Amino acid sequence: MTVSRAQQGTKGSVLIAGATGFMGRFVAESSLESGKPTYLLLRPGSLCPSKAKIVKSLQDKGAIVLQGLINDRELMQKMLKEHEIEAVISAVGGGNLLDQLPLVEAIRAVGSVKRFLPSEFGHDVDRADPVEPGLTMYNEKRIVRRSIKESGVPYTYICCNSIASWPYYDNTHPSEVSPPLDRFQIYGDGSIKAYFVAGPDIGKFTMKAVDDPRTENKIVHFRPSVNCLSINELASVWEKKIGRTLPRVTVTEDDLLAAAAENCIPQSIVASLTHDIFIKGCQVDFSIDGPNEVEVTELYPKESFVTVDECFEVFAVKAEDEGRTAVAAAVGGSDGLAAPKSNDAVVDVQPIPAIC
Repeated sequence: MTVSRAQQGTKGSVLIAGATGFMGRFVAESSLESGKPTYLLLRPGSLCPSKAKIVKSLQDKGAIVLQGLINDRELMQKMLKEHEIEAVISAVGGGNLLDQLPLVEAIRAVGSVKRFLPSEFGHDVDRADPVEPGLTMYNEKRIVRRSIKESGVPYTYICCNSIASWPYYDNTHPSEVSPPLDRFQIYGDGSIKAYFVAGPDIGKFTMKAVDDPRTENKIVHFRPSVNCLSINELASVWEKKIGRTLPRVTVTEDDLLAAAAENCIPQSIVASLTHDIFIKGCQVDFSIDGPNEVEVTELYPKESFVTVDECFEVFAVKAEDEGRTAVAAAVGGSDGLAAPKSNDAVVDVQPIPAIC
């Protein structure tokens, strides 16, 4: 176990697993902004350049790096005690969901952790029912939920629904592609609505919920009405941003089921979740009225959400600048003029995935 740098005080300390991932990064940044001593649990060994950059950025803001694995119960127990961790947040990827089971046991054994947020950050897995292979991932999340309940560990489940971007169904990870500039893929008739939340808002409201007594042993749903849109409405927002109309191609239910059935991971998982969202309506087909669930806009009515319109404005600026760079490079190649460097006039935009 190694510590990258010292930080004064341990009151309210937070340990985050998966901080180099999309969700984890925003949660870690919000934790640091809140002033909480923030520890990042990283796998032993070297990081790829992109993840190393994320870690360096978080360290520069005061994060402390610990090395270890969440499925090492003894090590986790030692870390939790030594650093007086009060909240543990897991944002590990789908392939590591069951690794959280030893972590739950470590939290239970220590007895001093006030809240555990497991790797959810998507749909309410006890309500959604995607086809395979998404169902396998959800079943693993359900196993973790049952383990937490049996252990008596205090928890909060963050169900933030979709991320404010264009929901591609056939991508390795939706964060890799900006909204389309050639044509829209519309799922079914395009009328089913979903809730879209920007990454920074997921981080912000997660950290608000982490020590809020009203969220203890509760499911926290993110349902900002301002961002409740159908795929057709999402397309219209983007068309207004880029100033032109794009053709729309229908992706049928059978198309999505066929893509899911290919069992190509993770693309097929994305296809199965897309089917659940935009064909079956899993985000909007139930009301929040159970005794163990709350809605984030009701908890924090004075807090605003970044709108899809605002998120798409960032994408539009990026698309315009990339287009200018491409034109300048083409001109430079044809008449001998020097093309601009690749980072000239290009906005550095963090990718925003469309589906959790």
